[in-house]
Amino acid sequence: MKITLKDGSIREFEPNITALDVVRDISEGLARVACAVKIDGTVMGLSTPIDQDIKDFIVLKFEDDGGADTYRHTASHIMANAVKRLFPDAKIAIGPAIENGFYYDFDVDTPFTPDDLVKIENEMEKIIAEKKELKRFELSRFEAIQFMKNKNEPYKVELIEDLPEDAVISFYEQGDFVDLCAGPHLPDTGRVRSFKLLSVAGAYWRGSEKNKMLQRIYGTAFDNKKDLKKYLNMLEEAKKRDHRKLGKELELFALLEEGPGFPFFLPKGMVIKNLLIDYWRDVHNKAGYVEISTPIILSRELWETSGHWEHYMENMYTTQIDERDFAIKPMNCPGGMLVYKQKPHSYKEFPIRAGELGLVHRHEMSGVLHGLMRVRQFTQDDAHIFMLPGQIKDEIKNVIKLIDEVYKVFGFKYHMELSTRPEKSIGRDEDWEVSTQALRDALEEEKLEYILNEGDGAFYGPKIDFHLEDCIGRTWQCGTIQLDFQLPERFELEYIGADGHKHRPVMIHRVVYGSIERFLGILIEHYAGAFPVWLSPIQAKVLTITDRNNDCAEKVVSLLKENGIRTEIDTRNEKIGFKIREARNERVPYIAVIGDMEVENNTLSVKMRNQKESVSMHPQEMIDMIQQNIADKQ
Repeated sequence: MKITLKDGSIREFEPNITALDVVRDISEGLARVACAVKIDGTVMGLSTPIDQDIKDFIVLKFEDDGGADTYRHTASHIMANAVKRLFPDAKIAIGPAIENGFYYDFDVDTPFTPDDLVKIENEMEKIIAEKKELKRFELSRFEAIQFMKNKNEPYKVELIEDLPEDAVISFYEQGDFVDLCAGPHLPDTGRVRSFKLLSVAGAYWRGSEKNKMLQRIYGTAFDNKKDLKKYLNMLEEAKKRDHRKLGKELELFALLEEGPGFPFFLPKGMVIKNLLIDYWRDVHNKAGYVEISTPIILSRELWETSGHWEHYMENMYTTQIDERDFAIKPMNCPGGMLVYKQKPHSYKEFPIRAGELGLVHRHEMSGVLHGLMRVRQFTQDDAHIFMLPGQIKDEIKNVIKLIDEVYKVFGFKYHMELSTRPEKSIGRDEDWEVSTQALRDALEEEKLEYILNEGDGAFYGPKIDFHLEDCIGRTWQCGTIQLDFQLPERFELEYIGADGHKHRPVMIHRVVYGSIERFLGILIEHYAGAFPVWLSPIQAKVLTITDRNNDCAEKVVSLLKENGIRTEIDTRNEKIGFKIREARNERVPYIAVIGDMEVENNTLSVKMRNQKESVSMHPQEMIDMIQQNIADKQ
């Protein structure tokens, strides 16, 4: 039996060995840190038996794609095992690995408490110390249903009943605990080295508000204590930066019961939102985009043409007008198609770049709403580019440069991912090949690093996604560039080519911010509320020491405002130390203190954010410094 390794070398083995045996043959050290293997493209457990030739055998460590998921999935089973030991009447639901951790849902009579999490962690430590082997076995669908009924696990029974009649159902057993699971898993519980249970939340069974509310325990796990500690420190920092908390403290936006998922922007929040929009317009105007605006409510016929009425109906808000069905738009694209069709087009016009800051509405489940990050109403910074096939590569390069310019202004690092044709897709093979190669060529000709996600493209075309990294190491998917074969076909978009005949244009969807609301939420957490001067709702605050200084302070404020600087004044009868602390808590970049000496010398005692010492300067010096900072978008 021959097995081809990652480096191309071939090793021979007797049949019926395990994947772990192969890894040990490569290196005992590698076997100790291995989490899983990838066999001919499929991630599998180390206990997997091998009885035939393998063309591609790759060992996955924790840091490899698929390694951490296997590790954390095993941790979720250990947690479920611990819960069942401590709470025998608990019914188990599902427990997957997720980004940076895992969770498991339980049906219990009494909600879990923080003390319960400590007890569960202690029991998990015991299970890990027992080094219980995870053994896989399979049953027929009928046998599996009876097996789970005998264990009084109704949620597992429901999951199995949804599977096909001829399905073979897999289970994993670890000592006294058995769970319905497709795997893969670590060979034994002792391989989970570092973990932490983080929180408890309510979660509807299968995400439906019509179902019972379960208790979801979140946790995380790493293959070493150092990385676990680093991650937990990051979570603590993230709590301090929570945009919901800071948004309220800084009076940026409000989340009210009268409009769940529909954020209210307060005056200071509107300043930032409008600045983001102004910057977007400036960048796009320079890049040759025109701006359009399409209606929020459009007819059912339009959404049937686009496919949304059939495939996206559960996420749309609908209404009737004049006895006709209408929907509030969940995205801008179909309206953009109608704008394109308002007049005939020639190949000489291309590329046509049309941007829209469109207000869209999507019905999200209440359980997933999260501040500005997940809302039901948001402003999407769409743009649609119509072009010739030969223009794809250059247009992709232009969009990448534009997105790079924007992200650098905000201080974001990012990485790109190229996603190719998924199994379920539409369009001609040759269109997919040309478009995917154009995206790849654009990235490689610009010498840009990217991650290849085979089969993860949109059903209508390949795409490039931009994943931002904030200052505490979290990533956020924001920008995207997507090629679309579907909408030009569905809406019968045309242009007259050089040959005098009608052709379909190639179309790109792309966003930079993703949505204004979510991007603002990310910025709040990235900056911890201390926005760059150009984005700060209040750029300067003038504080007086006594009432004698008020007239002078008013003149300074007027001067600052005349020079385009957003300024507030604080003449309250409070101690100056108290006023300064409040202004700092408001993250004001420049604080100017005026006392008798400053009035006499026509100066200001200026405290710059994050600097301990004050600097004495004339008002015009302060104005020049702030204006330069704003102009440079420092």
